[in-house]
Amino acid sequence: MLDATVVNRTQDVLDTLNAALENTDIEAATALFATDCYWRDLVSVSWNLKTVEGPQGVADMLSRQLDKTRPGQFALQDGEMPTEEGGITTAWITFETKVGRGWGLIRIRDGQIWTLLTALQELKGFEESRGKRRPMGAEHGSRKNRSTWKERRDAEEASLGYDTQPYTVIIGGGQGGIALGARLRQLGVPTIVLDKHNKPGDQWRSRYKSLCLHDPIWYDHLPYIKFPDNWPVFTPKDKVGDWLEMYTKVMEINYWTRSEVTKAAFDADAGHWTVEVNRDGEKVTLNPTQLVLATGMSGKMNMPEFPGMDRFKGTIQHSSQHQGPDAWTGKKVVVVGSNNSAHDICAALWEADADVTMVQRSSTHIVRSDTLMDIGLGALYSEDAVANGVTTEKADMIFASLPYRIMHEFQIPLYDQMRERDAAFYDGLEKAGFKLDWGDDGSGLFMKYLRRGSGYYIDVGASQLIIDGEVGLVQGQVDHFDEDAVVLADGTRLEADLVVMATGFGSMNGWAADLISQEVADKVGKVWGLGSDTTKDPGPWEGEQRNMWKPTQQENLWFHGGNLHQSRHYSLYLALQLKARLEGLDTPVYGLQDVHHLA
Repeated sequence: MLDATVVNRTQDVLDTLNAALENTDIEAATALFATDCYWRDLVSVSWNLKTVEGPQGVADMLSRQLDKTRPGQFALQDGEMPTEEGGITTAWITFETKVGRGWGLIRIRDGQIWTLLTALQELKGFEESRGKRRPMGAEHGSRKNRSTWKERRDAEEASLGYDTQPYTVIIGGGQGGIALGARLRQLGVPTIVLDKHNKPGDQWRSRYKSLCLHDPIWYDHLPYIKFPDNWPVFTPKDKVGDWLEMYTKVMEINYWTRSEVTKAAFDADAGHWTVEVNRDGEKVTLNPTQLVLATGMSGKMNMPEFPGMDRFKGTIQHSSQHQGPDAWTGKKVVVVGSNNSAHDICAALWEADADVTMVQRSSTHIVRSDTLMDIGLGALYSEDAVANGVTTEKADMIFASLPYRIMHEFQIPLYDQMRERDAAFYDGLEKAGFKLDWGDDGSGLFMKYLRRGSGYYIDVGASQLIIDGEVGLVQGQVDHFDEDAVVLADGTRLEADLVVMATGFGSMNGWAADLISQEVADKVGKVWGLGSDTTKDPGPWEGEQRNMWKPTQQENLWFHGGNLHQSRHYSLYLALQLKARLEGLDTPVYGLQDVHHLA
């Protein structure tokens, strides 16, 4: 049985914190925090996604926000007991603010707060209609001329965007736009999701046919509706597409297909956007108050230009344009790049009997899928984790509770284990000439993803093809194209019928430049990255993802996206920020991000 003194000590810290906050005694509140503390706040205190570091950071946030947001009533979460391990007490907590309720996770060391996560979950008076508050649905009794659910939905779809204006427009209908659209629907925020494809899920269906989720299913649930327990661990792309299409309909999202934004502009005086849309050939003008770019990290392709590309007689495609290997059986294919898409495409081409060569331009981090699941994800996102009571929601909060500043310290030992477990595998890759890395500091895949969103491959089989020499591998930089070949800087000539440029994607603010203006894109600056001063993530330190899911320097413009896990988790906090503004609540933002990099 847990020593009651652990509960008492934890409660004492919370009680002391409550008293200090209630008395607006910032000095007393700050004294509860360790010298190397981290308070990560998701919207509740800061109306931002913000991590403050050290007692000075805590004091600064409280001095600016305490009177405005009034956090307090910190308590141990019902049914959850604190745990103690290695001198660290960890406890699930609940709390309230002036306008909302939240929960989080606290870690206490030597009687002081080491890490604190506070995450807003709902707004008082604007709670979601779920659980005991769920709608009745069918209306019992008799009433003349009443409309059915379908008639009401049809009327709403016909009116919104024409007779009535949405409060929010989301540009991009992939998993990010759909997850946020579902959240906003449940909060009663009139919203339209715009997408250029024929139907939801086509973003996935249109990609190369071997594409699948490399993350396991427990990591990839959408809000409200989890995948069924017989769903495959790794979901093929077309099955993902079908799920998104179903989800969009079931969650009653106002989703406009075949709708492409041609121009958007913000009217600061009127406080709304003008969004010009080509909706299946019809020009429609929308005037939302809030505009969300959910165009995806993998949306705006990086397509480099090299001398001679116009003379090349074969086909040149970006990886996002490549639909599969069927047309290339017996042909020579060069794939430029060595991350996830490059490996997937090479493997599929090999299976179709193409002669395929990968051009590796820089080192790549590789981790085997099974090993990643066992060591990297198993404790939080697995069937065993579920059996141990780690729900998706808990897993998300545990992951969110680790401050980015020190997250690499937790990741490095895990990747050291992976390197040791798969030593023979890595030895084979290096003997084949493949250049490997483990991130600038050895922290591996997750930190690479958070810092730069690239530079890695989760191995599901392609690496063995490289080890065995079935997929050719050359090192170097592309210099130019001949009529029938790619020529590298060292003179290596690779004959090709098809060249696939698996060269990644640009910052999401590139979409802001295209759809709004370069001025606005520069105003918000680079999207993604932590400011870790590692490769492709220049400093200074930000402590949170740049511009994601939070206010930007451009009024009423937001960015939303990431993988399925991030789309699920962070869509809640963006939705609450938008709902609060719709209802006219005071939303004083603390720590609005400065702009240090334009792209």
